[in-house]
Amino acid sequence: MDLHELTAHELHDLLAAGKVSAVEICEAVYARIAAVEETIAAYLTLAREEALSRAREVDARIAAGEKPAPLAGIPVALKDNLCTKGLRTTCASKILYNFIPPYNATVVDRLYNLGAVPVGKTNMDEFAMGSSTENSGFFPTRNPWDPGRVPGGSSGGSAAAVAAGEAVYALGSDTGGSIRQPAAFCGVVGMKPTYGTVSRFGLIAFASSLDQIGPLTKDVTDCALVLNAICGHDPLDATSVQNSYPDFTEFLVDDIARLKVGVPREYLAAGLDDRMRAVFDEAIRVLEAKGAHVGETTLPHTAYALPTYYLIAPGEASSNLARYDGVRYGYRVPDAEDVVDMFSRTRSRGFGPEVKRRIMLGTYALSAGYYDAYYLKALKVRTLIRRDFERAFEEFDVLLCPTTPSPAFRLGEKTDDPLQMYLSDIYTLAVNLAGLPGISVPGGFVDGLPVGVQFIGRPLGEGTLLRAAYAFEQGADHHKRRPPLSGGVR
Repeated sequence: MDLHELTAHELHDLLAAGKVSAVEICEAVYARIAAVEETIAAYLTLAREEALSRAREVDARIAAGEKPAPLAGIPVALKDNLCTKGLRTTCASKILYNFIPPYNATVVDRLYNLGAVPVGKTNMDEFAMGSSTENSGFFPTRNPWDPGRVPGGSSGGSAAAVAAGEAVYALGSDTGGSIRQPAAFCGVVGMKPTYGTVSRFGLIAFASSLDQIGPLTKDVTDCALVLNAICGHDPLDATSVQNSYPDFTEFLVDDIARLKVGVPREYLAAGLDDRMRAVFDEAIRVLEAKGAHVGETTLPHTAYALPTYYLIAPGEASSNLARYDGVRYGYRVPDAEDVVDMFSRTRSRGFGPEVKRRIMLGTYALSAGYYDAYYLKALKVRTLIRRDFERAFEEFDVLLCPTTPSPAFRLGEKTDDPLQMYLSDIYTLAVNLAGLPGISVPGGFVDGLPVGVQFIGRPLGEGTLLRAAYAFEQGADHHKRRPPLSGGVR
């Protein structure tokens, strides 16, 4: 098997045994990029020289007798809404097309301190607003399993890069499912940690009470390793949780006997593709065969999650994006007549249509006369949704549901119908509203396309989530299949 197809922990073993160098791993990934990037278009910016420089540093430390950290010398792709010092960070928006941050996001610093090798910045929906990576201000990314289909969004570039072997693992951000949904569409593992466990310092904000950074990996073991590296309190983030975290790899045991798994009946209602239902039913059988107790539960306010999300998220976005006015950084129209004209035309030309749509929705929901009727009401419903989960977790250890209602759809299929696009995240939105952790793992295939199953956990329950996901992975093996781009089994 080629180096670009291996997982981070497999590459670490080779590196520690002296069978391969960090530079060789880095070169293998860039050779893969040269072979498939024209088809996939996962990256907005590549960082080859910096990557090779960091790889050489790792090799030098190993040559000096140092034992490499688990992610040392392993190439990582970074979503382009994570600030990287000296490396262009656009958020896939023309309004930030020339922005070079003067600092790193905390998660980037934490990976660099462990010897990670940055491959580049991945494409995304502009300001993380979208479910297909078609809303990028530059170009769409394609699904490695079928380049005529979307990779999901908004972390579609990160998911596609991992699935195609253009990175060993990646970081994404999840506001309403933006890690888990593209992970499901691309056949990789994607985790949204508990809100506050991973610092958001240096993450360009979309909706601050919902955003969370998390890993996209080839298997659950890599997911645990990356979570070990990036979680922890950060004094630079006021919402960061002060908590001591375990070594998450200790939860990777193939034993879920007596684990109580709840299936919310609302997630299996009309709208779920029959083929997806068959995959999900098989996932339940895998868990039961391993000794888990699977039972039905209810989340009665599920139907309100979508409208609640699309009042809260655009409301916060309209506030966060007010800073992009052409004054301090980014794009500015060159021929403005006065300051007001400059503000107006800079924002009009700099933002894409989906961003403008959400700014208008949010501004309306927050405006005088409508705040109580829309935004405040949405906050109250958010509390009801969180209490639904609390009641479910009184009986069950984790919840299980499909990650998406269908496999990856075709490019352009939903671009003219925003509501249909929003429904792509129908099974993931509520997790963000409640601040819970969730993980999508490869659950099977529908017409040759990967689909995911999602485990949802209690707050700070990442260990139990990883235990359930790892046991399922050992019983299913879907994560070992690679897209036909790599010549793997299909």
